[in-house]
Amino acid sequence: MWVEDWAPRAACRASQPDQLFVRGAEQNKAKQLCTGCPVRTECLAEALDNQIEWGVWGGMTERERRALLRRRPNASWRAVLETAREQAAPTTTISASA
Repeated sequence: MWVEDWAPRAACRASQPDQLFVRGAEQNKAKQLCTGCPVRTECLAEALDNQIEWGVWGGMTERERRALLRRRPNASWRAVLETAREQAAPTTTISASA
């Protein structure tokens, strides 16, 4: 399920914003903050759809996001990521036992 108002649920909500707008090796520390974030996908979609140039968003650096944007410049990233999430979700099957 897609979370529209994702920012209040973000793992970084209590962090200092400067922690996410760093350069070089410090970006790896910032990306770790995104690990396990419940709204990582929504955050990434926001950054890609709005072509946000700076900072770590959804666990990706500016360079990583630019590479995605070059591959699919006209994509609706929300649609792409939402579909990928749905396809990756395990399906639950109910088995009947006698």
